[in-house]
Formats: sequence, structure tokens, C-alpha cells
Amino acid sequence: MKHILKLGLAALCLTAIPASVSADQPVLLPTPEPSGCGLLPDEGELTVALIAAVAVETSGLDFQMWATLVDRDGVVCAVAFSGRERGSQWPGSRVISAQKANTANAFSLDNLALSTANLYSAVQPGQSLFGLQASNPVDTSVAYKGPAALYGTSHDPMIGNRIGGVNVFGGGLALYDRAGNVRGAVGVSGDTSCADHMIAWRVRKALNFDYLFGRGVSGDADRPDNIIYDIVDGVSASGFGHPLCINTAPALSLPAVQTVPIPPPTPTPQ
Repeated sequence: MKHILKLGLAALCLTAIPASVSADQPVLLPTPEPSGCGLLPDEGELTVALIAAVAVETSGLDFQMWATLVDRDGVVCAVAFSGRERGSQWPGSRVISAQKANTANAFSLDNLALSTANLYSAVQPGQSLFGLQASNPVDTSVAYKGPAALYGTSHDPMIGNRIGGVNVFGGGLALYDRAGNVRGAVGVSGDTSCADHMIAWRVRKALNFDYLFGRGVSGDADRPDNIIYDIVDGVSASGFGHPLCINTAPALSLPAVQTVPIPPPTPTPQ
């Protein structure tokens, strides 16, 4: 009886193989589409973009910087620094850069980009988003996991983990691909919050993830999630304002974002 059952199972296995494939021929599965961190630049590309942005942007204190990329699920994909070594920039800014990336990703959509700078006024006492800062705490087991010698390298212990955290001053921007979809975010920290925003903007531009024309609250379609300096006597006229910092550069000095390319029309069958 056991022999008959074995023969029957063997026959079922053979019938499951397509007629065009022999039983001993390997079946080739389709290559999966990139997703998550696979859609974003790696640590080397982030480092190059960050160093270039720091060299160009001299507002604020002109300090060295940390930068972090997260994917759409908030998973850390890359961490980098611009200085000679990890101690060349504020050590505390490593985690802050990750917080900023997490925040920009968490509160941006395909049709509305919110930079961390845009959140400053709305979270003040008495305003509509007061308390947002405490809504998604940093996972300290991820943030401070060692060894510290790996911080800012391709083996940074934050990579592959969700960092969490909400930060509500300049330096975090969502990343938009050529189709206009949010794929994650970049966070930058190490200088004044205004300079952080300027450098994050230039990093995003260098990484070619700024296809978000007209999708923000700044009132400038070319710079939709730009920092807004409209706070007078503690009140932001737009509701999305950010304070001025030391040696602040003009917000309009930043390059314009890109427009989602219009695909060519599909030929009509003859």
C-alpha cells in the first residue's frame, strides 16, 4: 500500500511541471522588482552628495554634517558623514539626522510634501499638531547600538532597522522618484536647522529624487517643501513657518525641484 502511495505522489509532482520543462531542468523564476532600500542610493552615493552639498552651502556655522536615508517603511538604508572622521561633526547629530529622515517620510504623501521645517509652527503649544514630537519615539536600541566605530559607514548598526523619532525643525525632506512617488526621505543634521535644510535640499537634488513640482505648502511650486520664514511676534502667517537662524541664506537661493516627465503617447494600432 505504501508503495502505491509513493507512486501516486510522484505522478502528481510530475504533472505539476509544465510540458515545456523537463523534470530535471531548473525553472527560472522572474527577478523581483527592487523595493525598499533597493530603490534608494547607497552609502557611497549619499556620502558623495553630502560632501558636495556641504562644500557649496556655507550658511549657518559652516560645520560638517551627518545624513541618513530611510525607505518608505522607515527602515534606515544609509548613514554618512561629510568630515574626515565620525568625530568631525556633532556626534549627537547622527541620530537627529535619522529622526529627520523618519519624520519627512512619515508625514509626506505622493501629493503633499512636508519638510521637517514645515512642521515647526504647527507643533507649538496651542497649535494644531502640538504633541506630534512625542508621537513616534526613537528606538534607542537601534539608535545607540554599537560598535561606534561603524557609525557612518556601510555597516552602521542603524541600517536595516526602523529608527523612529519625530523632529520638527529644518533638515528632513521626502524623496520623490521620476514617477512622483515618495520612496523615503533624507535627513541632515550638524549645523543650524536652517543650514541643515539647505544642505538636505542640495543632497536630494544631487541624488535626483526631487520630482515634486507643486506638491507642498510653501506657496512656491518650484520649491514646494521649502523652509518658510514668516514668523512675526511668534505667529506664522502660513501656519508652516520656521524661525530664522544665525547666518541664514535666502530660501529662494535653492535650486528648483523637477517636474514628473510626461510619457510619450502610446501609438494607436493601425
